[in-house]
Amino acid sequence: MPDLRESLLRVRDLLLSAGYTVAGVRELLGPVAGGALARDEIVPALRATRGGSPLETLTRLFWLQVPVDAGGVDADALVAAGLAETSGGELRARLRVEPLEAVSGDGHAGYVVSDLKVRPGSGDVPAADHVVGAGGASASLARLVVHKPVDNFLDLGTGCGVQAVHLASRSPAARITATDVNPRALELTAMSLALSGADTGADTGGDAAGDAELLRGPLLEPVRDRRFDLIVSNPPFVVAPPGGPRFTYRESGLPGDDFCRRLVESAPRHLNDGGYCQLLANWLHVDGVPWEERVGSWVVGCDAWIVQRDVQDPAEYAELWLRDSCEAGTPEYRARYDAWLDHFERQGVTGVGFGWITLRRADRPAVRIEELRHAVEEPVGAYVADVMDGIARAAEFSTACGRTLGAVPGLVQEQIGPPGAEDPERIVLRQTRRLRRAAGVGTVEAALAGVCDGTLPLDPLLDAIAQLTGMDPAEVRAHADAVLPGLIADGFFA
Repeated sequence: MPDLRESLLRVRDLLLSAGYTVAGVRELLGPVAGGALARDEIVPALRATRGGSPLETLTRLFWLQVPVDAGGVDADALVAAGLAETSGGELRARLRVEPLEAVSGDGHAGYVVSDLKVRPGSGDVPAADHVVGAGGASASLARLVVHKPVDNFLDLGTGCGVQAVHLASRSPAARITATDVNPRALELTAMSLALSGADTGADTGGDAAGDAELLRGPLLEPVRDRRFDLIVSNPPFVVAPPGGPRFTYRESGLPGDDFCRRLVESAPRHLNDGGYCQLLANWLHVDGVPWEERVGSWVVGCDAWIVQRDVQDPAEYAELWLRDSCEAGTPEYRARYDAWLDHFERQGVTGVGFGWITLRRADRPAVRIEELRHAVEEPVGAYVADVMDGIARAAEFSTACGRTLGAVPGLVQEQIGPPGAEDPERIVLRQTRRLRRAAGVGTVEAALAGVCDGTLPLDPLLDAIAQLTGMDPAEVRAHADAVLPGLIADGFFA
């Protein structure tokens, strides 16, 4: 549809010239109205956008979803692009257009087009094929994705195309492939990419996305026998009971956490050597089975870093997703809530975990599964490759391997004990950057952290520590062999 693409490019010029970016809207609204909007309260934002400038008009139209004066912007361009409609001299949004900020926070990444937001308390419930816009989960995934140049990437379950837009802004020469089971999602992704100026050189037959490849189908079926440098997915991971309404943006129709399991199991076959697959996921905590064991069994043929960021009990989880679909407050709410709890009880589910999964195709795979609840340095994607390298190095490390070690920058040492005591009761190494881990260590590890700079051989350092502490050199080496792999995997040494 060349005419649609031309209309969208015209709208893109309009949005950019008006300063309709995250930074522009943030400055326009200020902290009070912006904070209220984050709580789904639009009155302060309406008060802050009464001046009638193009930026105020576009913010009211597409972000706040209220009618505006049709003379305030180029209404013809917005109508021609299918983004708005006119009635009685007013312009109303047909779709939501959101600006995206670059993951680094220092620039504009593009725009995403989605269905209008259904606000809590409106009495409306999303349609089954509703396409949601950018949100907390999509932002979390964008911050996780590795910062490395790629020649081609796959956005699996693209939705409104938010990950494709982020990746295209970082790797403008890469070939874009985006898939979804929802044809409406692919239509809106095409619009998102066009508004964002994405151009990758792939063949799509002239749709609104220009040169991106948009394919319909579940999981990896649309790209059978193909490989990628990077696969990203914010998949339909929500674990919902059978029956009742189902929303394609969040529920796959597969039982339990099977969708995430199948994706993790099959993704390595679609990665180039050294390629990454990164996704968000939910996984079930089943009575009597450690969650690490369940999720770890999904990994085949690749390095893996699986991080649990949150756990909700069955009631919290049901409430979250019933609010998400605006079913809270409806006459059916209690029955739906009861159905969710019945389903979890029958399956022996004690909780539902949420987190990140990063896979990297490797010859000798190493797997790390852990829980990180605290705040970490963002974006994780800026150093996730180092995390994966540490996991792989730790699996092969010994003091006899001949490698040098360096303490990572930003380490601090804390000594804990009674005031005036000659020796501390406990020594803690703490990372002030990146994953901000803390580890209780012994004298040997603490001493190594003080002298390892990545250039000195390990053997003479261990001998010196043995001499200074009066320990047997063989005991020092045995202790180092026992504890250093874990500290390397944790990112204290590289």
